[in-house]
Order: sequence, then C-alpha cells, then structure tokens
Amino acid sequence: MPDDAILVDTDAFGVATVTLNRPAKRNAVSLAMWRRLAGIFAELDAEPEVRVIILTGAGGHFCAGADISEFATLRSTQADAQAYEHASDTATRAVRDCSKPTIAAVHGFGLGGGCGLALACDLRIGDTTTKMGIPAAQRGVVYGPLDCGLLLRQVGLANAKLVLFSAQIFTTAACLSMRLLDQAGEAALPAAIAQARAIAANAPLSVAGSKIVLEALARGEAETRAAEIAALIERAASSADYREATAAFMEKRPARFQGC
Repeated sequence: MPDDAILVDTDAFGVATVTLNRPAKRNAVSLAMWRRLAGIFAELDAEPEVRVIILTGAGGHFCAGADISEFATLRSTQADAQAYEHASDTATRAVRDCSKPTIAAVHGFGLGGGCGLALACDLRIGDTTTKMGIPAAQRGVVYGPLDCGLLLRQVGLANAKLVLFSAQIFTTAACLSMRLLDQAGEAALPAAIAQARAIAANAPLSVAGSKIVLEALARGEAETRAAEIAALIERAASSADYREATAAFMEKRPARFQGC
C-alpha cells in the first residue's frame, strides 16, 4: 500500500482526521487499506490527546466501497474471500468500537463498504453532493451480520430492506430522511470539523462515558454492564474536570477540560 493511501492529521483542538486518499479510484478501499484502517483507529483510540476522530475521503468523494479490481486475485477462492471479509470486518469494528467520538464526513459517493464505514461512525455529516447506498444486490453479494446490523440500527428495518433490496443510490435529501445522514451542511468536511471541535471542547470523561452507556443500551447490555457504568459515573463525578466545570460556571468563563 502506498504510504499516502490513508492520511492522518491531528489539529490543536484534539480532532484527528483520517483521510482515504485514492481520489483516482474514488477512494475505493484496498485489502491493504482495510488492514491499515484497523490499526489507525486502534492507535488513535489509545492516543490521549485525540478527543474526536473524523473519517473522510480525498477529492470529490468519501468512498466508493471496496476496490473490486482486486477481487479476481484476492477473493478468487473461498479461503481468500473469508480472509478479505475478516480484514474488512476488523476495520469496521475498529471504527464502531472506538472509545472516541467518530464522525464520517461524507461528500460525493459513500457506497457499499464506504457506506458501511460511515455507518460504523457515531455521526454522519454530508452535503448537497452526498450520494449513499449499498449496491450489494447488483454484485451478487450478501452482507453479513456486522454491516447489516449497523444499517438496521441506523435506519430501521423497512429502510434497511429498501437500501439492500433496491441497491439504489440515494440523494442527500433521501439520506437525511431515512437517517443514513444525521446532518448536512454546505460542505461535509468543514461541517464535520466544526462539530468535532465543539465535541472536543467538552469534558472527555463525560463524552466517553455517554458513548459507553448509549452503546450498552443499544446492544441490550446495560444490565450486564451495570457495575462498569456505575464506575464511569463515579469517576466523572469525582474528576478534576467536574470541579473545573463547576468553577467555570460560577466564574462565567469557558471550562478548560483535561480529561481527568
């Protein structure tokens, strides 16, 4: 994989931007890129200075999906296909399970595996150029439980069936209506950066704790993880950031959160 196929940049606000950088192929994801994405999100997840992660694409598109030109050689046998699916699922899980808030800035095409990566993020922000869909039915492919589950929890059963059965490419308005997109601005990446910086300015323990609680509720795990959730609440309530928030409110100034 070329060194610049995926770019990573972190700004002074603690916002890391991960850019799929194959504009000539509409940022289609190669097998090497699937493998690298998993490592990048694990590394950013472990970096204390990173508070929010944006996933986007270079040029005019977010991601046109997996690089189908590789399939004849890299998915030619059942074993190869299973290894490929493992790599793409590992990358998707790394995005989904990241403890930091994640935002997909979806301009242009967000199709197939690209749509799946966007669905793995916490939020999806588009613009008037956004076109999303999953053309698996035109490729003779059945999506697995991971990607279908992400689609289902975002858009609901009827819309998930529409997306998969029709193989349609949906406009920005349709994406917003069915919640493939959460927001749309004049330009996806600047809008995502503005949202990410607003999140990054908040107390990291509070944001991380909220993500854990919401994900536990969404997966039906709140009761089995009750002790973990109680510990998160207690940690936030006894943190320096909690005291800083109170002091900032009383002094009528912005809080300066340190994540501890």
